[in-house]
Amino acid sequence: MPLSQAIINVTNLRLRTFIGFNQEEREKQQDVVINIEIHYPADRSFQTDDVADALNYKVITKKVIQHVEEGRFLLLEKLVADVLDICREHPSVTLARVTIDKPHALRFADSVSLSLEYQA
Repeated sequence: MPLSQAIINVTNLRLRTFIGFNQEEREKQQDVVINIEIHYPADRSFQTDDVADALNYKVITKKVIQHVEEGRFLLLEKLVADVLDICREHPSVTLARVTIDKPHALRFADSVSLSLEYQA
């Protein structure tokens, strides 16, 4: 059992993608705001101060950016599930949470969001 759980937070990653099933949504990219939380055991990285022993959030974020910006999604559920899968690829991840906001999806709301969570 690890002594120390590190928590990585990626806050308000703002990207553009094709999201939605209405004709206009399928033709024009929209803003999405992604928040990610990843937990992993950090005991070894504390001891060694070696990047090889840590979870590289830059690698994960680059994969998320590429997937979101190059993808086309009908449902927010699919987009969130795909991002969650990327976040939990590394075998040391013990918990991952992803929330994606679709700003201005509803006329009188700032945003609509959907969250999913994975726990090992």
